[in-house]
Amino acid sequence: MSENVGLSTPRGSGTSGYVQRNLAHLKPRDHGAPYPQDLDSLRHKQRQPDKGILEHDRKRQVEVKVFDLRDKLEEEEIDEEEIDKRCDELREKLLAEMESGRRGGSGPRRTFKEHQVHEMADAKIKESERLRKALKISPEYEEGSHWKRQEERLRTALEKKADEKE
Repeated sequence: MSENVGLSTPRGSGTSGYVQRNLAHLKPRDHGAPYPQDLDSLRHKQRQPDKGILEHDRKRQVEVKVFDLRDKLEEEEIDEEEIDKRCDELREKLLAEMESGRRGGSGPRRTFKEHQVHEMADAKIKESERLRKALKISPEYEEGSHWKRQEERLRTALEKKADEKE
């Protein structure tokens, strides 16, 4: 047998006798259903952004602008102490704007790159919150609660009718 594949020799088989494993073969799953059965896991859960990463990106943007200023001033051959002073002033100004801008909240719609998942999640949460406020939906609202209340009213009405007949 040639390499334990069932052929005693590759002669006359139309193959070279080279044996490869099948990479397209899918192994069967050992666990049960491929999807969860409980309703809580089926509900959409909004992705929460990492505040540390968001803060780091904001500070990084400030430092990029400070570095650009430093580079420009060094090309103009200004004294090192003056460059440090101007860079510190710009850094303080930008950090103050960043703090006041974060509290303001509303700004032009941004487009995000693929890798900015935390920024996208933060923007989506803010957008959902604005929509909820615009539609006057309470923060305690639970999806499907209208149908539960309607079902409860119907049940109490049927119980009242049953009590009246007795």
